[in-house]
Amino acid sequence: MSHISTDIEQAAELLRNDELVAIPTETVYGLAGNIFSESAIRKIFELKQRPLFNPLIVHIHSIEQLDSFVAEIPDQAKKLANHFWPGALTMVLKKKSIVPDLVTAGKSTVAVRMPNHPVTLALLKELSFPLAAPSANPFGRISPTCAEHVDGYFGTELKMVLDGGDCQKGIESTIIGFENGEPTIYRLGSISQEEIEGLIGPITVKNKKENAPDAPGMLSRHYAPNTKTILVEDLNQSILEHTGKRIGSLTFDQVVDHESIQHAIILSQDSDLSEAMSRLYAALHELDKYNLDIIIAQKFPEIGLGKSINDRLERATK
Repeated sequence: MSHISTDIEQAAELLRNDELVAIPTETVYGLAGNIFSESAIRKIFELKQRPLFNPLIVHIHSIEQLDSFVAEIPDQAKKLANHFWPGALTMVLKKKSIVPDLVTAGKSTVAVRMPNHPVTLALLKELSFPLAAPSANPFGRISPTCAEHVDGYFGTELKMVLDGGDCQKGIESTIIGFENGEPTIYRLGSISQEEIEGLIGPITVKNKKENAPDAPGMLSRHYAPNTKTILVEDLNQSILEHTGKRIGSLTFDQVVDHESIQHAIILSQDSDLSEAMSRLYAALHELDKYNLDIIIAQKFPEIGLGKSINDRLERATK
């Protein structure tokens, strides 16, 4: 078993020695390494089996740190940082040459965020360098939302999982960039498009890109269970089509009753999108354990965080 611990000092020591540590954030657990250590960054890609063309997110503990790594900060980016940080918003900005190309997949931009988790903010303040941290799961698999998920994936290959409890938001950060000064969402996430637009006005969404993605999280198959998973509008119809199979169902607030259903998970009995989002990955992890023939997920309402949840379910079912 890898070492699940709450010892921030020990985590800092490992990171200073170019080791990797899984860290808690409010979105999902990240697989963290020193951005200036080439060996640590290569270990992240190797352990995750992540392609090198897929850039990493740099985690910082204060807005002031941006000036060290970022060449220019558009006014809208400042406005967003002041409003949403610490929080589940990642911004893609022009980088300074100090940021290694390995972290940014050779791009002239760097993805940066300030996570809203007391444990990881305390850790970042202990360190003289920021951390690159994609989600702490093998490439393409379901992201981890508790320390045990990470441990289940990597075991002894990882020296330490810094335990910060269950992730509050439960899906990845929203990623926004500025193309020719125009704000563009590269990945829907824990902060809804509507909430961001409320602050800075209309935004373009450019959410999937397979080759040389502009930001992390743009590849179309991702966040996927091992069990075959489908996303449907009409759950009852789909259950009938798969009658006789061992089915797991995943719904927003609907109770489903059918003899083929072995395991049913309702993400929010109160029809609360934030609650459903926070439980989504944990529910997929759970259903994946039951040796089912198929997981049938019901599409969410295409509003607010429902769009972010549908985005993850679409990628899980590709």
